[in-house]
Amino acid sequence: MTEVKIPSRGGRWTRLVTSRPRLSLLAALVLTVLAVLAGSGVADRLGSGGWEDPDAQSTYATKALEREFPDSQPNLLLLVDSGAASVDAPAVAAEANRLAARLADEKGVVGVGSYWQSRSPALRAEDGHEALIAARITGDEKAMGETLDRIAPTLRGTHGPVEVRIGGIVAVRHEMQTIIQEDLTRAEMIALPITLVLLVMVFGSAIAALLPLGIGIVAILGTNAVLRGLTEFTDVSVFAMNLTTALGLGLAVDYALFIVRRFREELATGAEPPAAIAATLRTAGRTVLFSALTVAVSLAAMLVFPQYFLRSFAYAGMAVVLLAAAAALILLPAALVLLGDRVNSLDLRKAFRRGGRSADGRPSGQEGGKGWTRTASLVMRRAPFFALGTTAVLVLLGLPFLGVRFGTADDRQLPSSAESHVVQQHIRDGFPGSPGGGLEVLAEGRATQAQYTAYKERIAALPEVARVDGPLVNGDSAYFTVQPKGESVDDAAQRLVGDLRAAQAPFDTKVTGTAAVLVDSKHAIGSQLPWAAAFIAIVTLLLVFLLTGSVVIPLQAVLLNALSLTAMFGAVVWVFQDGHLSGLLGFTSPGSIETTLPVLMFCVAFGLSMDYGVFLLSRIKEEYDRTGDHERAVRLGLQRTGGLITAAAVILAVVMVAIGTSRVTNTKMLGLGIALAVLMDAMVVRSLLVPAVMRLTGEATWWAPAPLRRFHQRFGLSEGESTPVPREERDRDREDRDQGDRDTVGASS
Repeated sequence: MTEVKIPSRGGRWTRLVTSRPRLSLLAALVLTVLAVLAGSGVADRLGSGGWEDPDAQSTYATKALEREFPDSQPNLLLLVDSGAASVDAPAVAAEANRLAARLADEKGVVGVGSYWQSRSPALRAEDGHEALIAARITGDEKAMGETLDRIAPTLRGTHGPVEVRIGGIVAVRHEMQTIIQEDLTRAEMIALPITLVLLVMVFGSAIAALLPLGIGIVAILGTNAVLRGLTEFTDVSVFAMNLTTALGLGLAVDYALFIVRRFREELATGAEPPAAIAATLRTAGRTVLFSALTVAVSLAAMLVFPQYFLRSFAYAGMAVVLLAAAAALILLPAALVLLGDRVNSLDLRKAFRRGGRSADGRPSGQEGGKGWTRTASLVMRRAPFFALGTTAVLVLLGLPFLGVRFGTADDRQLPSSAESHVVQQHIRDGFPGSPGGGLEVLAEGRATQAQYTAYKERIAALPEVARVDGPLVNGDSAYFTVQPKGESVDDAAQRLVGDLRAAQAPFDTKVTGTAAVLVDSKHAIGSQLPWAAAFIAIVTLLLVFLLTGSVVIPLQAVLLNALSLTAMFGAVVWVFQDGHLSGLLGFTSPGSIETTLPVLMFCVAFGLSMDYGVFLLSRIKEEYDRTGDHERAVRLGLQRTGGLITAAAVILAVVMVAIGTSRVTNTKMLGLGIALAVLMDAMVVRSLLVPAVMRLTGEATWWAPAPLRRFHQRFGLSEGESTPVPREERDRDREDRDQGDRDTVGASS
């Protein structure tokens, strides 16, 4: 097969990154220090919302109600517990009124109301021992958090005959932000030492093991600086910091593993460090570049969605992926040039190895191991069994996702002991009519009282309506509160949103409320999902074609990648929606999955799957270019990358599990779900399904129409230079393959 060779470009790149390695590392140190300074305080500028579509009808109505009727949109609730006494006792009422008056005097607080002022049954618990004071904290998310921090200590706790706890949307989001920051610090403290231990186990050398960690730290700090800059122009979610840590460590380890491993292989052949770096960048370096592009493409697809929660992950993900790749392709080669053979120093596994083995634990100058040789031989011999069997298992594991129910993120994301969660749970369990769970209808335009009354009667007659309150009028605006008969976000409530929006009125109407936000979010996701999927598929197909020159392999890559995610989606529904293992994992199941989470998890997991796919395919392509033997290329590709991919996947899974120890359910779901997807992809799809499918497609795997073959010959990139394998080596390999088959049969018998 004829390939375009571009040694001049590769040579220039090698000279660029290695001619002055000390200067490169010094510049990196300076930039890292600047990134630390620029990114300091980034967590305090991040938001904890972003699930709503900013252009949706519900968002417009919510903002209009906040502006025209601030009392209608309380975001702060004080749960007043009178103990054994009734909330109507004179002493309780007097203390509650004093609390309400104190709250009304606070700067940044408006719309203070309470049960003791309005006597509304919705603000009084059914047992008569709890009641609510409601208010609205004004300003943006940062200002609201600062106000809450200022007033909460004086409101929380015992006041005479009552006990006060703080809830409401502001309290939920503020507590969520605080917990996420604490959990992220804990996750880093868990992941870093375990990652270092695993890297030492993989490399043996402590020096080699420290290099990936250094690359990861540079990527994380650089991304924090990028996020800090983005907060000057747009909203960024605090959840994105978790992805920054996970991908920063995970991908840095992946890329550094691939480059350091290849560099050490080149040294083992007797190459001098400069020549070893040149060969490494020409082969593994290009693989890292393609891998980074495919991961970045998957994450970039989230930019098509309007919710800033998803867009934040795109910002953070693309930044950390590109920074990790840049560090691996610029800083790491400079460090390796300076280290040379000392990259194998501080060999911590030396005492446990027999002689004749290299520092990475393999026979000197050889690759792979008997385990992967036998696996490759077994999969190739029984390709139909492995292809059909693994596909059936993956489909079976994904079946629970067919019962997915989408919902909104609320206080149940927090641990059950969190104060704001406790308050909201008390309201759900003990107060009539689910306060705050109704729908609001904003009416804009001049109207008479008779028109308002007629409209109220019309919507009150809808089958899913339990009660209609209002209207409250302010100039040319008015609003009605509609209580659904069932739960606030069940299917009936979502149908009611459509009925209210379709109801005729002599004025403009907009519907908001929890169910309306959910309906609008589902519509925003559904309308943009085909575009995001098409973007990922088309660009991934193009990148894999440029790497391989085949039109079959890109199709296989996209389909098998998607199939590898079924176990993750099935587990998400079975565990987090249906509540299985909730006690063991320590979360409260809301009975639904937040609408944006499956999109986020798909984009991240698909990108990481392509990361491992590129590692495997690039080595298979390199072997195919050398030998022209399809089966040999597939077998050696698996043999020589199987251990590497598995090690990288285990390390990334450790990082994601550390993220999954979070007390916030969405973060737990993200971390544990992606950890499962990564392990399934590396240990099942890459190790079994991909080689089996490529064995079944045979030489047709490399087919492309003549025009595309010419296009690839001109513009495509290959893994290094194609050096033909002598016939004698092919014959020896065929004998080795036959011996591997016999070993496999013997082992199985």
